[in-house]
Amino acid sequence: MIFLAPLFGYLLGSIPFGLVITRLAGLGDIREIGSGNIGATNVLRTGRKDLALATLLLDSGKGGIAVLLMGLISGWQPLPMALAGAAAFLGHCFPVWLKFKGGKGVATFLGTLLALNSWSGLAACAIWLVTAFLTRISSLSALVAAGLTPLIMYFVIEVPVAALAAAFMAVLICYRHRDNIARIRAGTEPKIGTKKNTNTEN
Repeated sequence: MIFLAPLFGYLLGSIPFGLVITRLAGLGDIREIGSGNIGATNVLRTGRKDLALATLLLDSGKGGIAVLLMGLISGWQPLPMALAGAAAFLGHCFPVWLKFKGGKGVATFLGTLLALNSWSGLAACAIWLVTAFLTRISSLSALVAAGLTPLIMYFVIEVPVAALAAAFMAVLICYRHRDNIARIRAGTEPKIGTKKNTNTEN
C-alpha cells in the first residue's frame, strides 16, 4: 500500500488538464501562449474563463481525488493518503507526459490539503486571500500560504503526517516560484489586476 500510493498519486497528478482542455476546445497548445504554463492562469489568457475555471477545478481536484481514493483503499490511513497527495502534487509540477515540465502547483496544493484535513485547506485559502488583499501579489500570496500552512498543521491543528506532506509541497512551490521570488525582491512582480499579471500559475 505504501508503495502503491506514490505511484497512483503521481500518475493522476501528471494528467495535464489545462493542455487537454484547450486542445479539445480547438485552441491549440497552451504551452505556446502567454507564460507557456499549463495552469489555469495561462488558460485564462486564451480568453476562455470557462476553460480556466475547469482547469482550476480539475487541477485542484486531482490532488483531492488522489487523497480520498487512497483513503478508501487504505482504510483512511494518514500515511498512504499523505503520500498519494504529495505525489499528485509532484506529478502536476513534473508530469512525465510533458517531459517533466508542468505547473506551479498552487491549485493542486490547496486541493490536496482540503482532502487531507479540511481545516488545513481552509487555513491555506484564508492566508492566500488575506495576503492577496494586503499585497495584491498572487505569487507572494501563494508563497506565504505555502510557508505558513505546514506550521499551522503541525503546531495548531496537530496533523503531523499531513504537515510533512504540506512542507514537502511548500518547498516545491518555492522552487517553482523562484523567478517570481526574484521579481518580488526586485519590486517588479506584477500585481493582481494589472494587464501583465504573469505571477502565479497553477
